[in-house]
Amino acid sequence: MQSVVRMVYPPQCLSCDAFTEEDFALCSDCWAETTFIAGAICNLCGVPLMGEGTPDLCCDACMTLERPWKAGRAALLYSGIGRKLVLSLKHGDRLDLAAPAARWMLSSGRDLLNSNMVVVPVPSHWSRRISRRYNQAAVLAQEVARQSGLTYHPRALIRPKRTRMLDGHSRDARFAALDGAIEAHLAYGAVVAGQSVLLVDDVMTSGATLAVATKALQDAGAEDVCILTLARVASPP
Repeated sequence: MQSVVRMVYPPQCLSCDAFTEEDFALCSDCWAETTFIAGAICNLCGVPLMGEGTPDLCCDACMTLERPWKAGRAALLYSGIGRKLVLSLKHGDRLDLAAPAARWMLSSGRDLLNSNMVVVPVPSHWSRRISRRYNQAAVLAQEVARQSGLTYHPRALIRPKRTRMLDGHSRDARFAALDGAIEAHLAYGAVVAGQSVLLVDDVMTSGATLAVATKALQDAGAEDVCILTLARVASPP
């Protein structure tokens, strides 16, 4: 039966209509146009750096900004096919992207994990969940938790304040707009007390959202926080 299904519906590329050898994969052309992050990286945000892959390297942004989290990783750059995949998941109802995206994320962030870590998504405002029907960060976090065997806590954080779309805004404007936008849930936030937390989001630009979410987790008693994103903007504003 599976062979018959494959004949009728052969596997196709996640990004285009080209046929692939397996499900949930990129074709060779799209793979070549997707910049997966490897080699020397910033230990705090995962952006690629020049030079050798030595521990505890930091990019210029992470040396000038306070990063409240312990370490961070990203799977791919937010450009080309990578940007297309993120936007398809975020706005295009492409929930089929979650499983391969989580696999790429875990490949980049495996060294951050420990067996007692819990996975928490960056929350979205309820109005955005209604318009989009889901929170893409939560979709990714759930799949990361499933593939890694870690505990998933989807309601540890809430977003009581809706922020305007921040695309194109400066770094300072992003931090100002997000002040007080994310908090620990009054009833469920205590689940992170004394825990190592893996905070998951779809893309990191300036890091403002992740910083606010990290501080909310720390206020709720989290022992330490690491961040993991699907994509990283290489030259944040």
